[in-house]
Amino acid sequence: MIKPHGSETLNPLFVYDPVRHRELLQEAEGLPSLLLNSAAAANAVMLGTGYFNPLTGYMSAADALSVAERMRTTDGLFWPVPVLNLTRDLASVKGARRIALRDPNLAGHPVLAVMDVQDVEELAEPELDFIVEKVFRTLDPAHAGVATFRSLGRYCVSGPIQVLGFSYFQSEFPDTFRTAVEIRNEIAERGWRRVIAFQTRNPMHLAHEELCKMGMRAVGADGVVIHMLLGRLKAGDIPAPVRDAAIRKMVELYFPPNTAMVTGYGFDMLYAGPREAVLHAVFRQNMGATHFIVGRDHAGVGDYYGAFDAQRIFDEEVPKGALEIEIFKADHTAWSKKLNRVVMMRDAPDHTPDDFVLLSGTKVREMLSRGVAPPREFSRPEVAQILMDYYRQEVEGQV
Repeated sequence: MIKPHGSETLNPLFVYDPVRHRELLQEAEGLPSLLLNSAAAANAVMLGTGYFNPLTGYMSAADALSVAERMRTTDGLFWPVPVLNLTRDLASVKGARRIALRDPNLAGHPVLAVMDVQDVEELAEPELDFIVEKVFRTLDPAHAGVATFRSLGRYCVSGPIQVLGFSYFQSEFPDTFRTAVEIRNEIAERGWRRVIAFQTRNPMHLAHEELCKMGMRAVGADGVVIHMLLGRLKAGDIPAPVRDAAIRKMVELYFPPNTAMVTGYGFDMLYAGPREAVLHAVFRQNMGATHFIVGRDHAGVGDYYGAFDAQRIFDEEVPKGALEIEIFKADHTAWSKKLNRVVMMRDAPDHTPDDFVLLSGTKVREMLSRGVAPPREFSRPEVAQILMDYYRQEVEGQV
């Protein structure tokens, strides 16, 4: 199986030993506590689940600035996006060297991790701007990821952590949430050797389904891991439970047995375009995928990134040999009226836009909210029904 990023074996930071787990929880009750924001809590979950291997905790200001500038930590580890614990208020942990990190997303704010504090640093405004511009390629406060990052605070609390929980992800998505360790184990159990991963924060329509199958055929994969984001999204995006139901129905009905795994991970969307695409590749390698699909406007939002910037970064900025996982570069896929099947647009140079069934996201949402199913050339009817039911409930809830 493919090696994890940066180490020979996967080293998740979750404390699996029950005795040690219990001891740490007891200790945490007597420690100064820091209530995390959602972004820092998601980072803790990703560290605990092994997706952020080989990191041992939150980055210092120096590492964050180094990663932003050159995609390497100060000690040379390749990493595309700073992994930070930013806060606006240090009063509860001032001067402490060991603290409890509490979950903002669960009632009662249970302990999520225990942290050894190495540094507490205040990031100056120019440093925050530098990180934002390098990671998001814009300082525009209207950018969803920029707005979130700038709301987190300027105090950087860094150091190694021991993770004691997976926040709401395990309880709310017991059939879907999986750690990198669990996915590696299932890949081995299924006997898969070549595995392609597909990232999604949206329901999958027919073009996405066919893209997964095209990718499998192109790289000779034994199976595809459909890996959905289960964390915070921007306003207007479809909730994770609805996406989960729609994707499971699609796989159940339209994928051959033992060719697709439906899984999810606990992280908040960054909308960082090219840099986030590289981060996605890192943690797909950590979960055991040998190939990763990067499509049009991967991890993008609005018009902040070029359609294929997230593919170019692997050729132009990711050093050769920095990652073992291979990238399958996909074009926009759509139903061809000429060929009567889904194709990648680059594979149909004789087509005009009128030769494809193309619907904007706005148009699709409008149809679904009116109870009108998109054409079969765009969406499987069973998937469309789940989405129509969701939009109908939304409309009824507003009446």
